Amino acid sequence: MRDLDIAKDFLKNRNLSLVVVRDGKVIFESRLSGVAGLIQAIESINELLHSSSVADKIVGRAAALLLVYSHVSEVYAVTMSKWGLTVLEEAGVKAEYDNLVPKILNRLGDDVCPFEKISLTVSSPDEAYKMLKAALTSFGT
Repeated sequence: MRDLDIAKDFLKNRNLSLVVVRDGKVIFESRLSGVAGLIQAIESINELLHSSSVADKIVGRAAALLLVYSHVSEVYAVTMSKWGLTVLEEAGVKAEYDNLVPKILNRLGDDVCPFEKISLTVSSPDEAYKMLKAALTSFGT
């Protein structure tokens, strides 16, 4: 079974929000919402993310920049935004999704997600990681 298929299976069958698989083994899983799980993965398994396969419930531009920052090789999302897909494609990261949406909305569904807004102000994955980590801390998520 491909690493991405393992990640997808864990995501869907174990009620997770994020799963990272490398060399046939699940090396990280999370139920945290938003980009919190990705930031936690970067901080806890760091270089193990390189060349890994990631399954996430929602991948917008913010998450995509964090995934590129982490040098993952492929990504699956239940829902992916066009902005996120563009970031991944431009970085050469293979992307699969069930639903493609124009943009990721906030929890109320009445505006663009605040992390997406932040991601629109940065151009590099390094800068995105710093800004999104700081925002996560200030939002207290």
